[in-house]
Amino acid sequence: MGRRQIDSEPTRWVSLILLLMGVFSCSLVYMFMSVILRPNQDNKFSSISEAEYVENDGGCCRGIDKFELWGAAVKWGTDFKFNSSIECCDACKAMCNGKGGPCLCDSWVFCGNPQACGSKFGECWLKKQNDPLAPDKQQAGDDTIWTSGLVFGKGEGIVKMKTQYGTLHIKLLPECAPHSVMYILELLTMRHCAGCHFYRAESRGQSWDSKGNHLESASFGPPFAIIQGTLEAEGITFKKLPTEECPIIQRGSVAWIDSGPEFFISLANHQEWKNAYTVFGYVLPEDMEIAEKIATLATIPDVWNNINVSVLEKPVPLSVSRVNKPSK
Repeated sequence: MGRRQIDSEPTRWVSLILLLMGVFSCSLVYMFMSVILRPNQDNKFSSISEAEYVENDGGCCRGIDKFELWGAAVKWGTDFKFNSSIECCDACKAMCNGKGGPCLCDSWVFCGNPQACGSKFGECWLKKQNDPLAPDKQQAGDDTIWTSGLVFGKGEGIVKMKTQYGTLHIKLLPECAPHSVMYILELLTMRHCAGCHFYRAESRGQSWDSKGNHLESASFGPPFAIIQGTLEAEGITFKKLPTEECPIIQRGSVAWIDSGPEFFISLANHQEWKNAYTVFGYVLPEDMEIAEKIATLATIPDVWNNINVSVLEKPVPLSVSRVNKPSK
Protein backbone atom coordinates (compact mmCIF):
# COMPACT_ATOMS: atom_id res chain seq x y z
CA MET A 1 0.00 0.00 0.00
CA GLY A 2 1.14 3.59 -0.61
CA ARG A 3 2.24 5.56 2.40
CA ARG A 4 -0.61 7.69 3.73
CA GLN A 5 -0.13 11.50 3.46
CA ILE A 6 -0.50 13.52 6.69
CA ASP A 7 -0.20 17.01 5.17
CA SER A 8 -3.21 19.13 5.96
CA GLU A 9 -3.73 20.23 2.33
CA PRO A 10 -2.16 17.75 -0.16
CA THR A 11 -2.23 18.71 -3.77
CA ARG A 12 -4.65 17.07 -6.13
CA TRP A 13 -1.94 15.50 -8.30
CA VAL A 14 -0.03 14.08 -5.39
CA SER A 15 -3.22 12.53 -4.08
CA LEU A 16 -4.02 11.06 -7.45
CA ILE A 17 -0.53 9.59 -7.83
CA LEU A 18 -0.64 8.09 -4.37
CA LEU A 19 -4.06 6.65 -5.04
CA LEU A 20 -2.82 4.95 -8.19
CA MET A 21 0.22 3.63 -6.34
CA GLY A 22 -2.05 2.21 -3.69
CA VAL A 23 -4.26 0.43 -6.22
CA PHE A 24 -1.18 -0.98 -7.98
CA SER A 25 0.34 -2.21 -4.70
CA CYS A 26 -2.88 -3.87 -3.61
CA SER A 27 -3.14 -5.59 -7.00
CA LEU A 28 0.37 -7.00 -6.63
CA VAL A 29 -0.42 -8.32 -3.17
CA TYR A 30 -3.63 -9.94 -4.44
CA MET A 31 -1.89 -11.65 -7.35
CA PHE A 32 0.89 -12.90 -5.07
CA MET A 33 -1.50 -14.38 -2.56
CA SER A 34 -3.62 -15.91 -5.33
CA VAL A 35 -0.61 -17.81 -6.60
CA ILE A 36 0.36 -18.97 -3.10
CA LEU A 37 -3.15 -20.08 -2.12
CA ARG A 38 -4.39 -21.43 -5.44
CA PRO A 39 -4.60 -25.25 -5.43
CA ASN A 40 -1.98 -26.77 -7.68
CA GLN A 41 -3.92 -28.32 -10.55
CA ASP A 42 -0.98 -30.58 -11.41
CA ASN A 43 -1.27 -32.18 -7.97
CA LYS A 44 -4.87 -33.16 -8.42
CA PHE A 45 -4.36 -36.89 -7.90
CA SER A 46 -2.59 -36.46 -4.57
CA SER A 47 -5.81 -35.28 -2.97
CA ILE A 48 -8.27 -36.84 -5.38
CA SER A 49 -11.28 -38.35 -3.70
CA GLU A 50 -12.72 -41.77 -4.31
CA ALA A 51 -15.66 -40.30 -6.21
CA GLU A 52 -13.42 -38.07 -8.36
CA TYR A 53 -11.26 -41.02 -9.40
CA VAL A 54 -14.29 -43.00 -10.51
CA GLU A 55 -15.56 -39.96 -12.44
CA ASN A 56 -12.23 -39.93 -14.26
CA ASP A 57 -12.32 -43.63 -15.10
CA GLY A 58 -12.69 -42.95 -18.81
CA GLY A 59 -16.44 -43.61 -18.87
CA CYS A 60 -16.11 -47.31 -18.13
CA CYS A 61 -19.28 -49.32 -17.75
CA ARG A 62 -18.70 -52.97 -18.58
CA GLY A 63 -19.99 -56.37 -17.59
CA ILE A 64 -19.27 -60.04 -18.26
CA ASP A 65 -21.06 -61.80 -21.10
CA LYS A 66 -22.75 -65.16 -20.53
CA PHE A 67 -22.87 -64.54 -16.81
CA GLU A 68 -25.85 -63.96 -14.54
CA LEU A 69 -25.85 -62.38 -11.11
CA TRP A 70 -28.70 -63.00 -8.70
CA GLY A 71 -29.83 -60.68 -5.93
CA ALA A 72 -32.80 -58.61 -4.83
CA ALA A 73 -34.26 -56.61 -7.72
CA VAL A 74 -34.62 -52.86 -7.28
CA LYS A 75 -35.71 -52.38 -10.92
CA TRP A 76 -37.59 -55.12 -12.74
CA GLY A 77 -36.31 -55.77 -16.24
CA THR A 78 -39.74 -56.64 -17.62
CA ASP A 79 -40.61 -52.94 -17.34
CA PHE A 80 -37.10 -51.49 -17.66
CA LYS A 81 -35.42 -51.93 -21.04
CA PHE A 82 -32.44 -50.50 -22.94
CA ASN A 83 -30.65 -51.08 -26.22
CA SER A 84 -27.23 -51.82 -24.74
CA SER A 85 -25.51 -53.18 -21.64
CA ILE A 86 -23.71 -49.84 -21.21
CA GLU A 87 -27.05 -48.07 -20.77
CA CYS A 88 -28.11 -50.68 -18.22
CA CYS A 89 -24.84 -50.29 -16.34
CA ASP A 90 -25.16 -46.49 -16.40
CA ALA A 91 -28.65 -46.79 -14.94
CA CYS A 92 -27.22 -48.74 -12.01
CA LYS A 93 -24.41 -46.22 -11.53
CA ALA A 94 -26.97 -43.41 -11.47
CA MET A 95 -28.53 -45.05 -8.40
CA CYS A 96 -25.13 -45.25 -6.71
CA ASN A 97 -23.54 -41.86 -7.33
CA GLY A 98 -22.04 -41.38 -3.88
CA LYS A 99 -23.53 -37.90 -3.41
CA GLY A 100 -24.61 -38.42 0.15
CA GLY A 101 -27.38 -40.94 -0.32
CA PRO A 102 -27.26 -44.73 -0.04
CA CYS A 103 -26.11 -46.90 -2.93
CA LEU A 104 -29.38 -48.41 -4.11
CA CYS A 105 -27.91 -50.54 -6.91
CA ASP A 106 -24.64 -52.49 -6.93
CA SER A 107 -25.25 -55.02 -9.72
CA TRP A 108 -27.05 -55.23 -13.03
CA VAL A 109 -28.15 -57.92 -15.48
CA PHE A 110 -28.92 -57.28 -19.15
CA CYS A 111 -30.18 -59.39 -22.05
CA GLY A 112 -28.65 -58.11 -25.28
CA ASN A 113 -28.81 -60.88 -27.87
CA PRO A 114 -32.04 -60.53 -29.91
CA GLN A 115 -32.03 -64.15 -31.07
CA ALA A 116 -31.19 -65.74 -27.73
CA CYS A 117 -33.22 -63.35 -25.57
CA GLY A 118 -36.41 -63.31 -27.61
CA SER A 119 -39.04 -61.37 -25.69
CA LYS A 120 -36.50 -60.68 -22.93
CA PHE A 121 -34.31 -58.64 -25.29
CA GLY A 122 -33.36 -55.32 -23.71
CA GLU A 123 -34.40 -56.27 -20.19
CA CYS A 124 -32.27 -54.49 -17.59
CA TRP A 125 -32.51 -55.83 -14.07
CA LEU A 126 -30.98 -53.63 -11.39
CA LYS A 127 -30.13 -55.47 -8.19
CA LYS A 128 -28.76 -55.08 -4.68
CA GLN A 129 -26.37 -57.70 -3.29
CA ASN A 130 -26.33 -58.75 0.35
CA ASP A 131 -22.54 -58.62 0.13
CA PRO A 132 -21.02 -56.72 -2.83
CA LEU A 133 -17.65 -58.48 -2.35
CA ALA A 134 -19.33 -61.89 -2.53
CA PRO A 135 -22.05 -61.43 -5.17
CA ASP A 136 -24.71 -64.07 -5.63
CA LYS A 137 -23.87 -65.86 -8.89
CA GLN A 138 -26.76 -67.60 -10.59
CA GLN A 139 -25.14 -69.23 -13.62
CA ALA A 140 -22.42 -68.82 -16.24
CA GLY A 141 -21.52 -70.48 -19.53
CA ASP A 142 -22.57 -70.67 -23.15
CA ASP A 143 -26.18 -71.42 -22.21
CA THR A 144 -26.49 -68.16 -20.29
CA ILE A 145 -28.18 -65.34 -22.20
CA TRP A 146 -27.36 -62.60 -19.72
CA THR A 147 -24.58 -60.05 -19.29
CA SER A 148 -23.91 -58.94 -15.72
CA GLY A 149 -21.76 -56.45 -13.89
CA LEU A 150 -21.00 -54.87 -10.53
CA VAL A 151 -20.98 -51.25 -9.39
CA PHE A 152 -19.17 -50.24 -6.20
CA GLY A 153 -20.33 -47.08 -4.53
CA LYS A 154 -18.38 -44.79 -2.26
CA GLY A 155 -16.76 -46.78 0.54
CA GLU A 156 -17.58 -50.11 -1.14
CA GLY A 157 -15.37 -52.48 -3.09
CA ILE A 158 -12.26 -51.76 -1.04
CA VAL A 159 -9.83 -54.59 -0.30
CA LYS A 160 -6.65 -54.77 1.76
CA MET A 161 -3.24 -55.71 0.39
CA LYS A 162 -1.24 -56.41 3.52
CA THR A 163 2.57 -56.38 3.66
CA GLN A 164 5.12 -56.26 6.46
CA TYR A 165 5.55 -52.56 5.70
CA GLY A 166 1.89 -51.66 6.03
CA THR A 167 -1.50 -52.26 4.45
CA LEU A 168 -2.52 -50.84 1.11
CA HIS A 169 -6.25 -50.22 0.75
CA ILE A 170 -7.32 -50.68 -2.86
CA LYS A 171 -10.57 -49.53 -4.42
CA LEU A 172 -11.65 -51.98 -7.11
CA LEU A 173 -13.09 -50.81 -10.45
CA PRO A 174 -15.55 -53.46 -11.69
CA GLU A 175 -17.08 -51.08 -14.23
CA CYS A 176 -13.69 -50.90 -15.98
CA ALA A 177 -12.30 -54.38 -15.42
CA PRO A 178 -15.10 -56.81 -14.47
CA HIS A 179 -13.12 -60.00 -15.25
CA SER A 180 -10.15 -58.75 -13.25
CA VAL A 181 -12.26 -57.77 -10.27
CA MET A 182 -13.96 -61.17 -10.24
CA TYR A 183 -10.53 -62.76 -9.90
CA ILE A 184 -9.69 -60.49 -6.96
CA LEU A 185 -13.00 -61.42 -5.33
CA GLU A 186 -12.01 -65.07 -5.76
CA LEU A 187 -8.76 -64.35 -3.92
CA LEU A 188 -10.80 -63.01 -1.01
CA THR A 189 -12.21 -66.50 -0.46
CA MET A 190 -8.72 -67.85 0.23
CA ARG A 191 -7.40 -67.86 3.77
CA HIS A 192 -3.94 -67.00 2.50
CA CYS A 193 -2.53 -65.66 -0.75
CA ALA A 194 0.41 -68.06 -0.78
CA GLY A 195 2.83 -67.14 -3.54
CA CYS A 196 1.65 -63.55 -3.83
CA HIS A 197 4.50 -61.07 -3.43
CA PHE A 198 6.30 -57.98 -4.72
CA TYR A 199 9.59 -58.69 -6.49
CA ARG A 200 10.49 -55.45 -8.28
CA ALA A 201 10.76 -51.92 -6.90
CA GLU A 202 11.73 -48.75 -8.71
CA SER A 203 11.45 -45.24 -7.28
CA ARG A 204 10.40 -42.04 -9.02
CA GLY A 205 14.07 -41.14 -9.34
CA GLN A 206 14.70 -37.73 -10.92
CA SER A 207 11.85 -38.05 -13.41
CA TRP A 208 8.69 -37.51 -11.33
CA ASP A 209 7.90 -35.29 -8.36
CA SER A 210 6.30 -36.47 -5.11
CA LYS A 211 2.82 -36.02 -6.60
CA GLY A 212 3.62 -38.22 -9.59
CA ASN A 213 3.96 -35.44 -12.12
CA HIS A 214 6.60 -35.88 -14.78
CA LEU A 215 9.39 -33.31 -14.63
CA GLU A 216 10.11 -31.31 -17.74
CA SER A 217 13.00 -32.61 -19.85
CA ALA A 218 13.39 -35.67 -17.61
CA SER A 219 13.47 -39.20 -18.98
CA PHE A 220 10.55 -41.61 -18.65
CA GLY A 221 12.74 -44.21 -16.96
CA PRO A 222 14.45 -46.24 -15.82
CA PRO A 223 13.62 -46.18 -12.99
CA PHE A 224 9.94 -46.43 -13.93
CA ALA A 225 8.29 -45.48 -10.62
CA ILE A 226 6.49 -48.78 -9.96
CA ILE A 227 6.41 -51.67 -7.54
CA GLN A 228 5.69 -54.95 -9.29
CA GLY A 229 4.57 -58.37 -8.10
CA THR A 230 2.38 -61.35 -8.74
CA LEU A 231 -1.12 -62.29 -7.60
CA GLU A 232 -0.94 -65.93 -8.63
CA ALA A 233 -1.99 -67.71 -5.46
CA GLU A 234 -1.44 -71.37 -4.74
CA GLY A 235 -4.72 -73.24 -4.82
CA ILE A 236 -6.28 -71.14 -7.59
CA THR A 237 -5.83 -71.95 -11.26
CA PHE A 238 -5.07 -68.64 -12.90
CA LYS A 239 -6.63 -68.09 -16.31
CA LYS A 240 -5.24 -65.34 -18.48
CA LEU A 241 -7.47 -62.29 -18.26
CA PRO A 242 -8.76 -60.33 -21.26
CA THR A 243 -7.50 -56.81 -21.86
CA GLU A 244 -9.94 -54.38 -20.26
CA GLU A 245 -9.00 -50.83 -21.13
CA CYS A 246 -10.30 -47.66 -19.51
CA PRO A 247 -8.27 -45.34 -17.30
CA ILE A 248 -4.72 -44.32 -18.10
CA ILE A 249 -2.06 -45.06 -15.51
CA GLN A 250 -2.05 -42.50 -12.69
CA ARG A 251 -0.24 -42.37 -9.40
CA GLY A 252 -1.85 -45.15 -7.35
CA SER A 253 -3.20 -47.18 -10.27
CA VAL A 254 -3.16 -50.96 -9.84
CA ALA A 255 -2.85 -52.72 -13.19
CA TRP A 256 -2.01 -56.06 -14.79
CA ILE A 257 1.07 -56.64 -16.89
CA ASP A 258 -0.23 -58.21 -20.09
CA SER A 259 -2.97 -60.65 -19.00
CA GLY A 260 -1.73 -61.17 -15.43
CA PRO A 261 -1.06 -62.54 -12.88
CA GLU A 262 1.90 -60.11 -12.74
CA PHE A 263 0.74 -56.65 -11.70
CA PHE A 264 2.12 -53.31 -10.63
CA ILE A 265 1.26 -50.25 -8.58
CA SER A 266 2.31 -46.99 -10.18
CA LEU A 267 4.05 -44.29 -8.15
CA ALA A 268 3.66 -41.75 -10.96
CA ASN A 269 1.33 -40.54 -13.68
CA HIS A 270 2.19 -42.40 -16.88
CA GLN A 271 0.18 -40.76 -19.64
CA GLU A 272 2.88 -41.90 -22.05
CA TRP A 273 1.70 -45.50 -21.55
CA LYS A 274 -1.79 -44.55 -22.75
CA ASN A 275 -4.13 -47.57 -22.44
CA ALA A 276 -1.50 -50.29 -22.61
CA TYR A 277 -2.45 -51.84 -19.26
CA THR A 278 -5.68 -53.00 -17.63
CA VAL A 279 -6.32 -50.87 -14.55
CA PHE A 280 -8.51 -52.79 -12.08
CA GLY A 281 -8.16 -50.60 -9.01
CA TYR A 282 -6.27 -47.82 -7.29
CA VAL A 283 -4.53 -47.37 -3.95
CA LEU A 284 -6.24 -44.89 -1.66
CA PRO A 285 -4.03 -41.75 -1.56
CA GLU A 286 -3.35 -41.95 2.18
CA ASP A 287 -1.67 -45.35 1.70
CA MET A 288 0.71 -44.37 -1.08
CA GLU A 289 3.49 -43.74 1.43
CA ILE A 290 3.58 -47.51 2.00
CA ALA A 291 4.13 -48.14 -1.70
CA GLU A 292 6.83 -45.45 -1.68
CA LYS A 293 8.51 -47.19 1.24
CA ILE A 294 8.62 -50.51 -0.61
CA ALA A 295 10.19 -48.69 -3.56
CA THR A 296 13.14 -47.68 -1.37
CA LEU A 297 14.07 -51.23 -0.35
CA ALA A 298 17.39 -52.73 -1.41
CA THR A 299 17.42 -53.97 -5.01
CA ILE A 300 19.67 -55.78 -7.46
CA PRO A 301 20.05 -54.46 -11.03
CA ASP A 302 18.93 -56.78 -13.79
CA VAL A 303 18.06 -56.64 -17.49
CA TRP A 304 14.73 -57.90 -18.84
CA ASN A 305 14.22 -57.79 -22.61
CA ASN A 306 16.99 -55.17 -22.93
CA ILE A 307 15.39 -52.99 -20.23
CA ASN A 308 17.25 -52.15 -17.02
CA VAL A 309 15.15 -53.08 -13.98
CA SER A 310 15.59 -53.21 -10.20
CA VAL A 311 14.72 -56.50 -8.51
CA LEU A 312 14.18 -56.64 -4.77
CA GLU A 313 16.91 -58.42 -2.84
CA LYS A 314 14.20 -59.88 -0.64
CA PRO A 315 10.71 -60.32 -2.15
CA VAL A 316 7.92 -58.80 -0.07
CA PRO A 317 5.08 -61.27 0.65
CA LEU A 318 1.56 -59.90 0.47
CA SER A 319 -1.93 -61.06 1.26
CA VAL A 320 -5.28 -59.90 -0.06
CA SER A 321 -8.28 -59.68 2.23
CA ARG A 322 -11.47 -57.76 2.65
CA VAL A 323 -12.05 -54.78 4.86
CA ASN A 324 -14.19 -55.87 7.80
CA LYS A 325 -17.76 -56.18 6.64
CA PRO A 326 -20.00 -53.66 8.43
CA SER A 327 -22.61 -55.19 10.67
CA LYS A 328 -26.18 -55.07 9.45
